[in-house]
Order: sequence, then structure tokens, then C-alpha cells
Amino acid sequence: MDKRELYDGLTKLENDLQQSLEQLSEMKESLQQIVEKNTTLELENQKLREYLQELDQKNNEPEPAEDLKQDAGMSKSRMNLEKIYEDGFHICRESYGARRENDEQCVFCLEVLYRESQN
Repeated sequence: MDKRELYDGLTKLENDLQQSLEQLSEMKESLQQIVEKNTTLELENQKLREYLQELDQKNNEPEPAEDLKQDAGMSKSRMNLEKIYEDGFHICRESYGARRENDEQCVFCLEVLYRESQN
């Protein structure tokens, strides 16, 4: 093997290693994003589970405030949706279950909560 072939072989190996390193970096970044998203979803799931347990407990013992809201025309299901909305999650068809950024208002969610029922 002459010097030229040796140099070309080392150059090709260097380029291959650089490409492999770039691919590894991209994979690492993707994995980090997946882990972050998974952690966020696990936290949201835990919060929702706690909320469901809280709802089950509240359903077993009705509160006077709920009775007043139901008398005012708000059904129990709408009160549950209102609670989910107040906890920072969308309840509208467009973004159901997604976290509301900075607890901003969503016109679609508010429409779901406060529209008059069409019986």
C-alpha cells in the first residue's frame, strides 16, 4: 500500500467517523426530547389521576356549592369540564387534554363550558 492509498483511506475513515458522530448527536438530541416529553406526560397523567380520585371522593359527598351550580343550570359534567379547564388543560375539541400555556384563555373551551344546551 503506497502513501497515497493510506492517506485516502485515513481521510475516508475520518469522514465516516464524523458522519457517525453527527448521527449519534442527532439521535442523542432526539432521545433527550423524547425523555422530556415522556416526563411531562407522566406528570400530567399523575395529576389527572389525583384529580380523578378527588372527583370520585367529591361525587360520593355532594357539596352545597355544586348544588347551587346545578340549580343555576350547570350540569355535573360541565362542572367537571370546568374543573379540568381551571386546572390548566384544554377541554375544546381542537386541543382537548393539552396543557394551556400560561393558563391563557381559550375561546373554544369557554364556548364548550358556557354555551346554552340545545335540548
